[in-house]
Amino acid sequence: MHKPIDSPILYLDFDGVLHPGEVYRIRGQIVLQCDGISLFEWAPLLAEYFEPHPDVRIVLSTSWVRVLSFTGARAWLPDTLAKRVIGATWHSAMDQDWWLGLSRYEQISRHAQRHRIARWLAVDDDGHDWPKEQSSQLVQTDSILGIAAPDSSELLQQQLHEL
Repeated sequence: MHKPIDSPILYLDFDGVLHPGEVYRIRGQIVLQCDGISLFEWAPLLAEYFEPHPDVRIVLSTSWVRVLSFTGARAWLPDTLAKRVIGATWHSAMDQDWWLGLSRYEQISRHAQRHRIARWLAVDDDGHDWPKEQSSQLVQTDSILGIAAPDSSELLQQQLHEL
């Protein structure tokens, strides 16, 4: 049995949240195919939103963990955010085919149940199969504008405050 996590948790996706979702791995390199915007362009915004909430921790819910490893994915975040990361929804002991068959909501909710997390919020551009009764726990972003979109930005800040 996992030790309960008492801190409020933000489940964080990368693509479509901290930069546009048009990200590919080409010959070992991670490439954002969107002109005028760089990878993790909006990470400083998220760091700013976290400032009034020192107790909120991050669990990575991004496919980057499966592709690059937990340490490799976390290393892409600015230090102010990386210090808050305490885990990921994916780990290498999981069956990859089974995992890929789960919706993002199922991946997150299973992690929250395993760790008995009472207070959590997800920020993700993938709202597929997200139950309506859990919709208040998702800040669904536009896959191009991410958290830079004014409505997502405002909702995320409000939900962090309520968390």
